Formats: sequence, structure tokens, C-alpha cells
Amino acid sequence: MDLPDQFDKPFEKQLASELDLALRVADAADAFTLPRFIDRDFTVDWKTNATEVTEIDRQAETLIVNALVGERPDHAAFGEEHGAAGDQSSPWRWVIDPIDGTSGFVRGIPVWASLIALTHENEAVLGVVSAPALGFRWWGGVGLGAYVQSHTGTTRSIAVSAVTALDEAQVSITHNSGWDRLGKTDRLVALQQQARRSRGMGDFWQHMLVAEGAMDVAVDAVGVAAYDLAAIKPIVEAAGGTFTDRLGEATYEHDTAVSSNGHLHDTVIALLK
Repeated sequence: MDLPDQFDKPFEKQLASELDLALRVADAADAFTLPRFIDRDFTVDWKTNATEVTEIDRQAETLIVNALVGERPDHAAFGEEHGAAGDQSSPWRWVIDPIDGTSGFVRGIPVWASLIALTHENEAVLGVVSAPALGFRWWGGVGLGAYVQSHTGTTRSIAVSAVTALDEAQVSITHNSGWDRLGKTDRLVALQQQARRSRGMGDFWQHMLVAEGAMDVAVDAVGVAAYDLAAIKPIVEAAGGTFTDRLGEATYEHDTAVSSNGHLHDTVIALLK
């Protein structure tokens, strides 16, 4: 990841402190969410956008935001369930998705995670993705590198793959009706057909597999939001990858997302266009 001019050594030192906080908060979130997932002790409601939500989502967000703002009262926070908190004038903003993959969570599928991102002047500079039911946690940020930790406590640095040809690539595609509305479903099919292998990992996991080098490209659903992506982008970039929307703009604030090892990114974006 190229460091903007404002990201100097003191900035990186501060980010290391913020990462320590985010990891401690992720520990607390995991301790709350995982037992409830295992026990299936929750009820399910529906939002106006026809997606599921549980009291576990809401309570986990409260836990995460209160812990972050409690230790960083001069920071802002924004969560999927409860919106804004903290000092909204701050250049620092925590962006939270308490349970990314709620539809899986409610069905007993272990592909869900708590996403904790830190942005500075709207640039995503730090991300933690903690998936306790899978037994893995990923993190990374500007000047910090990218890492994965297993439930055994083993931690290793991660990097994207070196695959340069689409016909040698493994891709993860998340098709939904949004791609149909864009008239781009045939482009997704073409991408799958041209790749060596296609899978549909979904949500955060596909992007973390790109960061690890296990997948080479991940194309998300249409309709994602900033809280779905803010923690993903800095991890993929810290691992040496590229993260943009479907048109190639490097942002977490649009409703589409494509991550790759970088070598294949232009090819994939051109195909999706």
C-alpha cells in the first residue's frame, strides 16, 4: 500500500495503538457473539431492506461502540444498527458491522464476523475482521502489514497470490439480484467461465481469502455498504492486493466491491464493465 504524505511514522505508531484497542474489543465481541451463535439463543427480525437482524447484532454493536468510544472519546463511530456515536467532528471514525453475515448467523452457518474499521479523513487505514465460528481473525493497516490468527493462537503474516493469468485464477463470485438490475450477470458468468475455478464464499470471507493468497479475485454482491467494506479494504491492501468498486475506483463507500491480488484487477474490471 502506498502511504499518502500524511501517513508518517508517528501516524503508524498511533495506528499500532489503535490496532491494540481494536483487537481487545474484538476479543470482547467474540466472547459475546460466539456462545449465542452456538446456543441459537436469539430471535430474528427483518429490516426495511428485507435483511435479517437479531438482538445479538444490536447488542454486539453497543458493546463494540461503547468500548471504542469509552477509550477514545475524541473519536467518532458509526455502526450498521445504531448509526452515529462519539465526536462526529473528529477526523478519526470507527466503522462497525457487528455481525457481517447475519443471514448465515441465523441459519447456523459459521461464515460471519465482527468488522471493526478505523478511518482517518474518510480513508480506511485499519481493519480487524474476527470470525470466531470459523476460528480465524484477520487484521491489517497502513504501515502495519496484514495478518491472520487461528483459534490456536498461531499468527502469521499474509500476502496475496502471484497469479497473473485469469485462466489460472481462483475467483469467488457473489451474485445477487443487484447484478441482474445492472444487466451485468452475463459478465459474472463470463468471469467464472474464464477463470480456472469459481466459488461463492460470500461476505467478508472471500476478501480475506484474497488477502491470504488462497483466492485470486473476489467480486461482492451489489448493495454492500461502507460498514461491510471499511475493515476489508485496508487488510487487502496491506497484504499487497487491490480493492475497488466494480468500476475500478479505490473506495469502501460505494455499493460494489472487487478485491484481487492486483495482477488481475484491470482484467477483471474491464470484464465487468
